[in-house]
Amino acid sequence: MSTETATSWVDTFNESLMRTMGQPLALLTHGRGAFVWDENEKEYLDFLAGIAVNSLGHAHPALVDALTRQVSTLAHVSNYFSTRPQLELAERLKRLTGAGPAGRAYFCNSGAEANEAAFKLARLNTKGGRATIVALKNSFHGRTMGALALTGKPDMQAPFAPLPGGVVHIDSTIEALEASIDDSVAALFLEPIKGEAGVINLPEGYLARARELTEQHGVLLILDEIQTGVGRTGRWFNYEYAGILPDAVTIAKGMAGGVPIGSLVTFGWASDLFQRGMHGSTFGGNPLATAAANAVLTEIEERDLVGNAERRGVQLRDRIAALNSPLVQEIRGQGLLIGIGLTEPIALKLAAAAMDAGLIINAANESSIRMAPPLIIRDLEIDAFITRFSAALAAVGYPAAPAPDHADDAAPAPDTAPAAAAITATTP
Repeated sequence: MSTETATSWVDTFNESLMRTMGQPLALLTHGRGAFVWDENEKEYLDFLAGIAVNSLGHAHPALVDALTRQVSTLAHVSNYFSTRPQLELAERLKRLTGAGPAGRAYFCNSGAEANEAAFKLARLNTKGGRATIVALKNSFHGRTMGALALTGKPDMQAPFAPLPGGVVHIDSTIEALEASIDDSVAALFLEPIKGEAGVINLPEGYLARARELTEQHGVLLILDEIQTGVGRTGRWFNYEYAGILPDAVTIAKGMAGGVPIGSLVTFGWASDLFQRGMHGSTFGGNPLATAAANAVLTEIEERDLVGNAERRGVQLRDRIAALNSPLVQEIRGQGLLIGIGLTEPIALKLAAAAMDAGLIINAANESSIRMAPPLIIRDLEIDAFITRFSAALAAVGYPAAPAPDHADDAAPAPDTAPAAAAITATTP
């Protein structure tokens, strides 16, 4: 591509799109599996997957086929009607979340919309004069007004004040939790792992204690699993690690492989709070989006990609640790949601060096790298990641220094047939 043409798309972006985001890193044209290519046919290993969205990678045949078949019959009907894909997805989510027969699913178009619905659900838990919603500092729940009120980032909130009230943000400690949950609280709203904060795990035992306290005081426990759900952390939903069920869970990102969709799933008594006319969405739950979600969830389930996420997450952590780079301070997260804490605040510089090396990762903040590769990755992609990440580390002056006697510790796990079968060819 000529320099003039390359410049023209940047100019078009700057002149025609709203100035809500920074300038794009590249103009991508196509992808396959865990790889994408830009307008110059440069290849990138995509270890961000659209920020945990592209569960099956790019151009997966199961998703392509489902969308093609559905759009040839019905793409959209209003919410005055139902369709088979919508009903199938609602039943599937009740089963996968553990909500069971008493569960209910509400469909929308994004994670922020799912959290808006959950915010309104919390407002309905008013028995005994409850009014307060408790959320966590340094959390992220979206950029719409209600979701932003839940988000524990004052700098993001400040330009849009006043926000909807009644939200109290607390430290992410069990002590702060115990001091905050009482009979005046309507809901506790939290991420099991804080993704936008740099993939920060909650303290050991936090979710179990949160469930005990919320049940004791009649408080809704609402979990934002938009980034952690749909197999991302090695379980269908991260709360499974704690052996609990919430009262409501919000889901989006990885559910439809890149087709916009979101959902609020309620459990037990929380399913009776919303009544007719209290909430709705024109596009939410339309046949195209729900058919996409059914195809993606079927593929994840049949190929054991949840198990693959757990195994590959361990493998990736071991391989990163074995690099022994002085820049890597800690490795956080679970499954294939991985955060790398850096010893120096150069995450943006490292992410840029990774792009130069043909690797897409994300600087969540100045000292944290976030990765969320597709659930389909194999040894091939992990080997490619180590090669390109090592090049990026060297480029910023912190090269890998693997110890020879640790070679066995870093040996990759063998590929599993189901996960490998879910990958398409990685050539453009």
